[in-house]
Amino acid sequence: MTSTFRTLTVPLDGKASPGGLPQFLVRDDVLCWTRREAGLVGFGEIARFTATGPERFLEADIWWRHLVLEADINGSVELPGTGPVAFGSFAFSKKSAHESRLIVPEIVVGVRDGRYWLTHLTLDGGELTEAGALAALDNWLSGGSAGDGTSGDLTAGPGGAVVRPLPTAEGATLHTGSLSEEDWMAAVAAGVAEIRTGALEKLVLARDIVATVPSGVNAAQVLRELAVRYRECWTYGVDGLVGATPEMLIQVEGRTAQARVLAGTLDRRDAHGEAGIPMDYAERVLAGSEKQRHEHEIAIQSLTSQLAPFSEAMNAHAEPFILELPNVWHLASDVKAELAEVEGHVPTCLALINALHPTAAVCGTPTLVAGALIRKLEHLDRGPYAGPVGWLDAAGNGEWGIALRGAVIEDPHTVRLYAGCGIVDGSQPEAELAETWAKFRPMLESLGISN
Repeated sequence: MTSTFRTLTVPLDGKASPGGLPQFLVRDDVLCWTRREAGLVGFGEIARFTATGPERFLEADIWWRHLVLEADINGSVELPGTGPVAFGSFAFSKKSAHESRLIVPEIVVGVRDGRYWLTHLTLDGGELTEAGALAALDNWLSGGSAGDGTSGDLTAGPGGAVVRPLPTAEGATLHTGSLSEEDWMAAVAAGVAEIRTGALEKLVLARDIVATVPSGVNAAQVLRELAVRYRECWTYGVDGLVGATPEMLIQVEGRTAQARVLAGTLDRRDAHGEAGIPMDYAERVLAGSEKQRHEHEIAIQSLTSQLAPFSEAMNAHAEPFILELPNVWHLASDVKAELAEVEGHVPTCLALINALHPTAAVCGTPTLVAGALIRKLEHLDRGPYAGPVGWLDAAGNGEWGIALRGAVIEDPHTVRLYAGCGIVDGSQPEAELAETWAKFRPMLESLGISN
């Protein structure tokens, strides 16, 4: 007997969860996509798709469209992220052995513009009811694995400052990843040398470190810490991949697509002791730097040139703005496009990702040259790091960030953290190494490890 994909979406009382979605981050196996207390949280799993190789995005797109083609979709809430939803994480490299995946949860809680909803999803063909959906949610929440605290312990003060002290992981240690610091700086120097030959304009090099936490990794707590401390980022959790990215690869709502491009970074600790207003310092050092502006322009051109064939109209900030995060400042630009119909259809999220990934912000330019050099110099399979992570629904809406400022929980006591830097002609290995530590900081802090 063929199973029927059914979904029921019903309104949820938001008054019972005044803290928004972080209140629901109580399980280590939760699926998560949240920003400013809104977004989606998923529990359970009723279907999964995995793929590797250069066709992974298109294969996932075909699987998803086939799954939702004859879905029985019911509900009184009609917003992006209602009805059938899948969370996803994709490998950075087409050559990676890491499996890219789409996961369809059993239960989804959504928050958007102050409205809360609950979606129950099933493939067993059974009827769905509001009472059954609420009971299923209660069942998942009551089985939470993070009983030592909830997001209610995290209180945002004036200006978004968090009042509660950071957690401390007793006995936690950090270890070298694929390359030592010295070897990674040598790789940066080699990358700069290649750029100076004219072979490429920009190269993005990543490194990894491994954290061992004897007391155990509490993924739910990590996600709560990130969601509250990094409200301007998109906090994500998919199958052990966790983080809070400031960079939106593509967001699709109807026929409107948007992206946030970052390139150019300044550690906020560098402003200590500087006279004047910190943002003035960031403006001077970032926006006033020819190197940082050049790196940012390359990233913008990479995205807009790849998005243009799918667009009827497009606009981007004429001047980048300073994005202020708790650990760093970035040069940032937002891009907005109206999608064109191709053969009578607006392109799907995954079709757009297939065209956009990898951008110059995470790979370099030209892409093929940079990708080959990354494989030569990094000595690292990035896995899902710097790959697309996010969600999509049956209507074609979705949000896909780039999996930055994140880590992979490899076992109950081991976490592998990743950070990368854009390398251009003026890059200095020591400064790039320091930048990676600034980018490790969100995950280290959320794990309770100081650096």
